[in-house]
Amino acid sequence: MSTDVTAKTPAPAPPGKSGGAAGGGLLQLVLDGMRRNMRQYGMLFALGLIVVLFAVWTDGDLLLPRNVSNLVLQNSYILILAIGMMLVIIAGHIDLSVGSLTAFIGSMAAVFMVKNDLPWPVAVILCLAMGALAGAAQGFFIAYGGIPSFIVTLAGMLIFRGLTEIFLEGQTLGPFPEGLQKVANGFLPEVGPNTNYHNLTLLLGFAMIAFVVFQEFRDRRRQQEFSLDVPPFNLFLLKLVALGAAILTLTMLLASYKGAPIVLLILGVLLVGFGYVMRNAIIGRHIYAIGGNLPAAKLSGVKDKKVTFLVFLNMGMLAALAGLVFAARFNAASPKAGLNFELEAIAASFIGGASMSGGVGTVLGAIIGGLVLGVLNNGMNLVGIGTDWQQVIKGLVLLAAVGFDVWNKRKVGS
Repeated sequence: MSTDVTAKTPAPAPPGKSGGAAGGGLLQLVLDGMRRNMRQYGMLFALGLIVVLFAVWTDGDLLLPRNVSNLVLQNSYILILAIGMMLVIIAGHIDLSVGSLTAFIGSMAAVFMVKNDLPWPVAVILCLAMGALAGAAQGFFIAYGGIPSFIVTLAGMLIFRGLTEIFLEGQTLGPFPEGLQKVANGFLPEVGPNTNYHNLTLLLGFAMIAFVVFQEFRDRRRQQEFSLDVPPFNLFLLKLVALGAAILTLTMLLASYKGAPIVLLILGVLLVGFGYVMRNAIIGRHIYAIGGNLPAAKLSGVKDKKVTFLVFLNMGMLAALAGLVFAARFNAASPKAGLNFELEAIAASFIGGASMSGGVGTVLGAIIGGLVLGVLNNGMNLVGIGTDWQQVIKGLVLLAAVGFDVWNKRKVGS
């Protein structure tokens, strides 16, 4: 007589109960979460690593309040361009004209304000309108003319660079009105009692932390309502702590110098505004759709030509804004302004998580990618690395970021 024996597999122990201490369970959650969200967290981790490396290498000079403030001011126009470029790449296109368009708008600003004494607020509005018009013209040829964006924007790069030379007559033109200079170089005013810190900057920093916490909880709740995967709560809290600590550190550094630069507020508005559009607005979902799968997007009723047109119109306006900030920061318009800005913006987008095939990327990722390049430039200057080796290192970083994207897609596909 035989006896049936059923093998029983012991139930897995809950995290933190097996393999030792509870800390091992939390560490495993963190590692698992990072593996599942490698594209999202990879460059954020890399940025932190680069900051720590250069902070040690420069004996703390990288994180001096004055240097942090200069880091924001020096990279503001590249970060503005990176936001627009990220949308262009998500939609499956590229824009090679933004550097030349930046220089052209700077030259027109000088013509308006320096040569013709036009009030600077009026000149700013005209320049933004010209940037939008230039972007719309390129978007029309790409969306409705069927010409590849690479060709159209390459032609635009040559056209706008030539127009810059024509309007400036090969000369540097300046200075700009003081009001415009303050937008690019100024800081928030001092308010309240003397606390040895910039009170308004502290207030804005705490408000930003509260906003980030609220936004993260709202996004998590929305994902749960639609039965989407969310990271474990321990990992979610760890993410909130890390974000809060980063914002608080930046706030304290800026508040201990002159306060938050005005251009940082402009970047904050762009980040929040475009982040909301890409996450929640219909146009944002359509941009992801046409970049991810154009035939499927068309079958779903997405007006791909209109979306592409608007993406390039927006890119033109942001290039105009970057041109105004750049010209005001250096207090002059130059025929050589904006050189390689398009390459910096494209590199920032890819380093920040954009995909070569389109359909992937975030506005925050563009900012992170721009900061990676900015910290690299600043740190290498502080330690005395020559510009020749700086180009080599930045090229290797870009190659590594794109290679990581390709590897990650192959891994997910397999």
